[in-house]
Formats: sequence, C-alpha cells, structure tokens
Amino acid sequence: MPTQLLPRSIVLALAASLALAACGGSDDDPTVAVGGALERPTSFSAGALRQREAVTQSVSFISGSGAQQHTYTGADLWALLSDLGIQVDATARNDQLNRYVLATGTDGYRVVFALGELNPALGGKRSLLAYAETIDGASRPIGEEDGPFRLTAPGDVRGGRYVSQLVRLDVRPSGSTAAGTGGGLSPSFTVSGAVATPMTFDLAALQRLPAQTVTVGSSTYTGASLWALLNGATGLKTDAALHNPLLGMYAVATGSDGYKAVVSIGEIHPNFGNRDALVAYAVDGAALDRNGMARLVVPGDGRASRYVSNLVGIEVFAAPAAP
Repeated sequence: MPTQLLPRSIVLALAASLALAACGGSDDDPTVAVGGALERPTSFSAGALRQREAVTQSVSFISGSGAQQHTYTGADLWALLSDLGIQVDATARNDQLNRYVLATGTDGYRVVFALGELNPALGGKRSLLAYAETIDGASRPIGEEDGPFRLTAPGDVRGGRYVSQLVRLDVRPSGSTAAGTGGGLSPSFTVSGAVATPMTFDLAALQRLPAQTVTVGSSTYTGASLWALLNGATGLKTDAALHNPLLGMYAVATGSDGYKAVVSIGEIHPNFGNRDALVAYAVDGAALDRNGMARLVVPGDGRASRYVSNLVGIEVFAAPAAP
C-alpha cells in the first residue's frame, strides 16, 4: 500500500502539540504569572516549572485547624526571579533591597516578601513556588484546596504566608519617596505612611520605648524592636476588608545618604516570620558613633546590607492589589 502523506496543517498541529507536551503543559493548563519589574516576565504551568531544578522541602506551621506538616516540591523562588532578570535602578546602591515580591491568590489574598528576605546571602528565606506535595510517600499535584500552585514560607510560625491557589507573583519597587539628607549623622528619624500616628523619634524618644538587645557576631545592639515601634508606638493602619492585611504590608528604611532597604511586616510579625529586627541606638553599651543616632539591624541576615545606618525615615506601605 502506498504511503499517505499527512496534510501540512495536521503536521503543524501535531508538532505544536508535541512541543507543548515536552514543556509539560497546554493552553488549557493552569498557570501562575510571574511579572512586574522583571526583564522577562512570563507564565509557568506545572509542566514548565518541572523543567527547572526541583527542590523538596518539609515544613511545619500552625493554621486555624491546628499544627500542619507538609512536604512540598517546587522551584526555588529566588532562583526563578533571578533567572527572569530582576530590574534595578543602576544609579541606586543595592537597589534590589528597595524592592519586594507581591504574591496573590485566586481570591485576591496577598502577601509581601522583601527581596532582601528572599536573597540567600541575606534573609535566606527559601520560599518555593510549589506544584507538588508528597502524601503517603508519593509526590502528586497539590490538591485543589491549596493548589495547583502554592508559595511556601519555611520557618514561619503560622501559615498565613503560605499563599494557596497562587495565581501571580509581581516584583515591585517599594515606592518610597523619602529623601536622604546628603549623608552624615542624623539626629532623628520619622515614621510615616500607613501608620495611625506618624511620629519623629530623637534619641530620648527612642529610649523611652521598651529596650531590647540582640547579638550579631561579636556585637550586642540595644534599641527598640521594629515590630513594637511600628505596631505599638505608631500603630499600623490596616484595611479591615482584607484577610490578614498586615501580611500585605512592608516598611522602607532610609538612611541620610538615601540608601534604602525593605522589611516586610510579615517578616517581623511574631506570629509569622518572627525576625528580631531592631532600631538600635547603642552597640556594646556605647553610642553608634558614625552609624548615627539610630540604625536598622536585621539579625539573621547573612550580610549587613539591610543594616541602614543614620536613619532618617521609616515609611510603611500597604501593597496595592495586582492589576
């Protein structure tokens, strides 16, 4: 029997179908969008994510229904964002630290992570864009209650930053408008933005807050807890219509030279990231000297890049919803 040639249109359709299968997805597969301030924004299906290096992570946290333990497999979030090219302002020093990631669920739930929190050299929060969960020894797609995609927050006390039914991730600049003062020693700093009572703190005002100490390497810092300062002294202004509104907020610290760093509120919230960030006014029992009246200290960071010296401002923001 003679060989019959397939029409060109069918050949092309088959080729397209095979190409999609090789990537692990089709036009009908659910995807998660990864965009914002990236050189190569894109969307990923579970199949496309499986083409990346797989990371398996066992986590535990507390939820409304009690203690949870899960083993997830997914793509390392920091590596994924880095591969897509994080956009920065080349004229600003360490501009990545002035940016954050907004994670959004299908119901509009949103959570902020500071880029400095995710950076392995700094905060080292090894969040995954997870697409599979191991149950009874077998890895399978994440169930519809939490999946098909879930963002993890390893080390968090409670599960509020484990964003279920994740539909998009957006990298954004902080939006900070605080200006430096030309560098040099700063005798005070202001707290402004999404706070109930904007305030200015000089040394005496800062020392009236409950004192806390943290040891970093061989140095012991004394100051006020950043969480206590924002949530207690100035008060955080939240949108009561949102679920866990504090987790969609962040603070930007600015130094007298204009240097900026973002800390997410979820990162320092005692029920979630529980990081002991400090607005320090002394080190080893003495004034900070060239580091000014106040310095942001973020214990646990691998480097001191988010230690903003000569503080002139802390602005608090609630991340707007993704478009």
